Amino acid sequence: MSAEKLLETVFAGELRELMVLSYIVLGNNAVTNRCIERRFGMPVQAWSALYAIGTFPGIRAKEIRQLFPRPQNTISRAVTLLEGRGLVVQKISPSDAREKLLFATKSGKEMLSQLIEVSRDRQEEWLSPLTPDERSMFFELARKVATGPNLLCSTVMTR
Repeated sequence: MSAEKLLETVFAGELRELMVLSYIVLGNNAVTNRCIERRFGMPVQAWSALYAIGTFPGIRAKEIRQLFPRPQNTISRAVTLLEGRGLVVQKISPSDAREKLLFATKSGKEMLSQLIEVSRDRQEEWLSPLTPDERSMFFELARKVATGPNLLCSTVMTR
């Protein structure tokens, strides 16, 4: 059976919304991860952590999880990698000596700029089948799901 026929069948099934969303996310991740790893020598969790740190200077590692729901040890390893490459620095919080605040270095900001550029190009590429109105609707619907109460917690998956 052809790949197109397989997808058509799965996308018409009882889990169609979940399957199409999974396919989009996993397909984009496959393409994006390969590019980021090859071009920048880092896994996607490191570049997303750098994005969070660059966007929110002084963010704590545990707060990155609020933006990118990943295991905390994955985020910690990403921060360690970024720090080891001189892309981020940790500073002690003035209000709590146990708290480490994260900041992008000059080279971290430069790399982040390149990562954003290639990611924006990729975003334009995979969203190209949509008209501007469809793209806006897609964003609003996806944002509604992402900020809804049931994405990161579940009663049915704990049974």
